[in-house]
Parts: sequence; structure tokens; C-alpha cells
Amino acid sequence: MAVNDPIGDMIARIRNAQMRNKGKVTMPGSKMRERVLEVLKSEGYIRGYASVAHASGRNELEIELKYFDGSPVIREIARVSKPGRRVYASVKALPRVNNGLGISILSTPKGVMADHDARDANVGGEIICTVF
Repeated sequence: MAVNDPIGDMIARIRNAQMRNKGKVTMPGSKMRERVLEVLKSEGYIRGYASVAHASGRNELEIELKYFDGSPVIREIARVSKPGRRVYASVKALPRVNNGLGISILSTPKGVMADHDARDANVGGEIICTVF
């Protein structure tokens, strides 16, 4: 099945797995998804992820979700820039998620990074999603 928005699909799978208190969730692999997952891992929102290669040449990502006292660490995850409406922001216009308690994940010319890293690197870019 072709997916028009792979990042949106990944966010929906993570959200659905956490509602069912699953420990792991799998999805088709891509470089962009891996970059977003690397940011989530470095910020402490997921335990980790692994890329699994199948004999047919297909690549899958297996994400280990993180819970604290039985509730998911990711309270909210929402797609901001969608295929039909791209959202870009300069360094000065980067949004603060829940007064700095959450993060925005951006795709910048220097790679995919969290909003505080983008401020430090003095770059803006496309806002992929927000996480709290």
C-alpha cells in the first residue's frame, strides 16, 4: 500500500501503539523516518529503534516505546507540516511547545534536529512535528 505521508503514518502508528500500551511498533523504513526517530531518541521520548532488513530487500523500523509509571512518555505528538501545506519558520519564529517543555522537530539545511539545536545552529527550516 502506498503511503502519501510517511512521517504522518509513523506518528499515527506511534500514537496508536501507545494507546494500546504496546512495547514495540514496526513500520516500513526510510532515511527521513530514521532521522526523526534519532531526534526522538536523543531527546528521551523513545527507548530506541532498530532497522531490520528482510530477505526480500524490504527495510523495516522497529521502535521501542518508552513509558513512565504506566503512562507513555510522549503525551502529544502532532504533524505540523503536511504534504498539502508545508510550514516553514525562521530561527526567530521557531515555536515554543508548551513553554519549552516540548520540542519541535525541524528539517533544516544542516539536517533534522530539535528546535533548541536549530536555535543554537542559527538555522530555520520546515517544522515536521511537535512533541510533548
